[in-house]
Amino acid sequence: MNAERLRVLVLGGYGTFGGRLARLLCDEPRLTLLIAGRSLGKARAFAAALQARAAVEPVRMDRSGDVAAALAVLKPDLVVDASGPFQDTGPEPYRLVEACIALKICYLDLADATAFVAGISGLDACARQTGVFALSGCSSFPALSFAALDALRPGFANIETVTAGIAPSPRARMGLNVVKAVCSYAGKKVPLIRDGKPTIGRGMIDGIEKTIAPPGCVPLRRRRFALADAPDLALLPQAIPGLQSAFTGAGTEPQILQRLLGRFAWLVRLGIVRSLSPLAPLFHRTSQLFAFGEHRGGMFVAVTGKTADGSALERSWHLTAEGDDGPFIPAMAAEAIIRGWLAGTKPEPGARPAAGAVTLADFEPLLARFAIRTGIRETSAEHRSLYRRMLSSAWADLPPAVAAMHDGMETRTVEGRAKVERGTGLFARLTAAIIGFPAENADVPVSVRFECDGGRETWTRTFAGKSFRSIQSAGTGGDEHLLAEDFGPFRVLIALVPESGRLRLTIRRWRFLGLPLPLFLAPGGDTFEEERDGRFRFHVEIKSPITGLIVRYTGWLG
Repeated sequence: MNAERLRVLVLGGYGTFGGRLARLLCDEPRLTLLIAGRSLGKARAFAAALQARAAVEPVRMDRSGDVAAALAVLKPDLVVDASGPFQDTGPEPYRLVEACIALKICYLDLADATAFVAGISGLDACARQTGVFALSGCSSFPALSFAALDALRPGFANIETVTAGIAPSPRARMGLNVVKAVCSYAGKKVPLIRDGKPTIGRGMIDGIEKTIAPPGCVPLRRRRFALADAPDLALLPQAIPGLQSAFTGAGTEPQILQRLLGRFAWLVRLGIVRSLSPLAPLFHRTSQLFAFGEHRGGMFVAVTGKTADGSALERSWHLTAEGDDGPFIPAMAAEAIIRGWLAGTKPEPGARPAAGAVTLADFEPLLARFAIRTGIRETSAEHRSLYRRMLSSAWADLPPAVAAMHDGMETRTVEGRAKVERGTGLFARLTAAIIGFPAENADVPVSVRFECDGGRETWTRTFAGKSFRSIQSAGTGGDEHLLAEDFGPFRVLIALVPESGRLRLTIRRWRFLGLPLPLFLAPGGDTFEEERDGRFRFHVEIKSPITGLIVRYTGWLG
């Protein structure tokens, strides 16, 4: 490290991920950021736009040029290669790494190519001899995925399967290099472990379905994750002796485009074409044109295995990111390593994959700056109430009175008082009559009878002697991690979201006699439970664009 500032050269510094890394680090006055790329003009424009406390210098550098000469002039302490793609780096894939080691410059990259990340260990002896570190794969895979895996390990005597996937927002605007990387392995053989044996899958053809749902958050829609050639597939069998199966996948939206890419991948699978790489620009333009869907992304890592007493255990880590925040995540492992260096924790010398280089604790303060939520879910034989199972680790975020109301497993009745308001429109009155909602009343006695049976809860609400009933259960399949509530012929799927001392109930979809209905017509409204003055209080509002207000009832129980 130089006397005044740590000099960090970001190759691809104005690109998709290099630019985001620069934005994440530009508030650090102990850094000099060298924004490097083939175009000095683009580097200058990007550097000028940064409102930085770090010193920022635009420079020209081409990874395919004389990198040793360029590095000798620029004299960085650390090179971050964020240029990509790393799937096809030519006959000398480690030219840049070798130049860094020879000049005693530390190195890390955001590579996600299995062969490149796993192969960097071949330079370990040289890196140790010169006293520098070279870490490959400082990205979502394997740096973040292995950090999540380490957090999931406690309690497992042996791990049998590891499944992981990433689901970018459809409006995140993937760079061309990302699409090139996917096209490079689409339809081709991808080595993996299945049923305890080495085998092969087919990139973007094989797949699984999964719902990403951090506890206490609105889950992403269930989607198919197509097999992606991520470094974890090579690293996991080395890290977990006896591993039976491993899978890494990508679940992009809209899913129809991913399925279309899968169909094209069959051309490679059948030997009709050698590679989809020539079509990467076309796929990239198509993804930009059809960038529609929820502006949310996510990631998961799921583990199954056995405890010390032989009991089955399943645990999973989930992440959701709102809006434009998700694309910052692949750069955060590099950020964590650099900030750790500044804080006095420099990685040990040697060349190796970045699996295990950072922990979830290292990521947490970095993720907290954004609309990003994470959490761990556990499936076990433990006998728990419906809401405890649904909320998992987010159960701890509930106010005591709300938790107590939902924690019973026995049949019980609680009483209180309520105010009821009713909509006056014809359709509002008809809907209320079909469901059996109570009549309007400024102050009415209310009771709720909870009957628990087979993991389901039957709620019978009685207002001044008039009752209506609903049945609540855990959603399954495409409704996984949502609370299913049945009102006669209607089924409403609800996300349970603890937020600011309240438990909010957010409608995600609904059906009539099993038929899906448009979400924008769903009976929404501000519905939550909270604790005030030591009492459980409820606020239920049901309305729709067609009917207006149907019913609103507020009050207390207990």
